[in-house]
Amino acid sequence: MLTVHQTPAIALTTKASRDIETDLLVVPVFEDDTLTDEADLDGASGGEVARARARGELTGKAFDLVFTAVHGWKASHVALVGVGSRQDFSPDRLRRAAVTGGLAARRRRMTSVAIVHRPGTGVTAPEAARVLTEGAILANFDGASYKTMDPPRVWLDTVQLRVGGEGPVVECAVERGRVLGECTNLARSLSNEPSNALTPRAFAERATAIAADAGLTSEILDETRIAELKMGLLLGVARGSEEPPRVVVLRHEPKKAVKVGALHDPTRQVVLGLVGKGITFDTGGISIKPADNMDKMKDDMSGGAAVLCAMAAISRLQAPVRCVAVIPMTENMLGGRAIKPGDVLTSAEGKTVEVLNTDAEGRLILGDALWYARQLGATHLVDVATLTGACVVALGKGASGLFGTPESWVDRVRRASERAGDRSWPMPLFNDYKELFKSEIADFGNTGGRAGGAITGALFIKEFTGDLPWVHMDIAGSAWAEDAKPYQPAGATGVGVRTLAELALDAEAWGNL
Repeated sequence: MLTVHQTPAIALTTKASRDIETDLLVVPVFEDDTLTDEADLDGASGGEVARARARGELTGKAFDLVFTAVHGWKASHVALVGVGSRQDFSPDRLRRAAVTGGLAARRRRMTSVAIVHRPGTGVTAPEAARVLTEGAILANFDGASYKTMDPPRVWLDTVQLRVGGEGPVVECAVERGRVLGECTNLARSLSNEPSNALTPRAFAERATAIAADAGLTSEILDETRIAELKMGLLLGVARGSEEPPRVVVLRHEPKKAVKVGALHDPTRQVVLGLVGKGITFDTGGISIKPADNMDKMKDDMSGGAAVLCAMAAISRLQAPVRCVAVIPMTENMLGGRAIKPGDVLTSAEGKTVEVLNTDAEGRLILGDALWYARQLGATHLVDVATLTGACVVALGKGASGLFGTPESWVDRVRRASERAGDRSWPMPLFNDYKELFKSEIADFGNTGGRAGGAITGALFIKEFTGDLPWVHMDIAGSAWAEDAKPYQPAGATGVGVRTLAELALDAEAWGNL
């Protein structure tokens, strides 16, 4: 397997554009932008900038790209990347512009880029340093990990950033962006792995290695320990596979962790509990999925990858909150012992579930995992899962669904996702929807049918949260990009990593949640 991501050397610069030595200088351009702060760019391009504007190519519309050679400058080429109107500009728009420019450089086999943050945008120098670093690193990813390449793939080796500020605060922002970008790429690489390589046991081993590198403590629960804990929902899903299940537990224990805000009890320490769905392949089981696109079901562990890599970022950045992560890992396969529609499973919490559809397996393993996170002392919960096709119907591929309670905790996670550039949208949790998954012989069924499927899936998970502050992120649509965009190649996106890390890094501001 070839390397699929690398981290370029990141450096800050205060030089004028004409004096930055690089293969490609990336300049964000707004709609109706006169480029007065880069007045000599048109002359350096031999008038090409003006001609591109006259031809209607240089519009400034988001992520449109005009590429031109320049003369008399130390850069050999300039990429003018559209970022839309100034009114709509945001740190995420700048992050995506950096990815767009970095990918454009790699396509042209250039190994060095410089990215400038234009003045008067409202984005601070530290914000710009963080998101530009993230964007440059996200551009240095290639999902074709099993292809033998001729000619070989090209990586960005060096990236210079001009953000309009210097000093320790900006340098810390670069480091934060570096860690978040690297951990997002690591999650993308895991989600991209074929399921014959990333089995539950292999995923668990990879997780402990990543944890060790990041300074986390880790533990693997094997099938014997899982049975001792009476995790009947996880064991039920695993029954159809030759591969035994695993549960990975990760802990982040900072020396000075926040206490205020834990369930309105200032003497109790906050423990952020993160739970990620780790289905390394999902056939649907007896309720088998259609053959078309079933190959994509290798990414059904993207929630687990997000939690794992977020924990690595949380540890590396020394987030000021205790964290525990629980990642249940298994395959959902057909076999002589596989669970069948109509079977009843008993959860570790003692609640019984009638299996109405074996393809609604993610919520089952999350139920046992959320119970275990509570046993380990979690006071606030977030689970991340590629849970329902219904969420894709509701929100498409461009946003994750957020469900949870109380509203203040959901809003805290939503704001973290905004800072992270992981677009999300709050969805309702109406209690009367519980009627949709009632069972005649068990406490409840595992599905409520097609209508409101994302909501009933979330309400099922809520049954195992013990009334703690909890958010469910349904990333079924956002975890995998079917079509390439200028700022996102087709394939795994790493969604959720930066959201969870931003949430933990902001723990001191949670208040009484």
